[in-house]
Amino acid sequence: MGIGELAIILAILVLLFGAKRLPQLADGMGRAIRNFKRGLNTEDQDVTPTDKQVAETSSASELKGTETTAVEHKG
Repeated sequence: MGIGELAIILAILVLLFGAKRLPQLADGMGRAIRNFKRGLNTEDQDVTPTDKQVAETSSASELKGTETTAVEHKG
C-alpha cells in the first residue's frame, strides 16, 4: 500500500467514525489483539479438567474403534 492509499483510508475512517472516536477504536483494537495473543499463549493452561476428560474419553474411544453417543433416541 502506498501513502496515497493509506491517506484515503484514513480520510474515510475519519468521515465514518469522527476524529474523537478513532483513538478509542485503535485502543480497543490494540486490546483485542493483545488478548488474542495472550489467549494463544495460555491456551493449554486454561483447559478445564472436564475438557481434559472429554478429550481423553474421545481419544480412548477412537483407539478402541467404538463410537459413543451422548443422547439416546427413544422411538
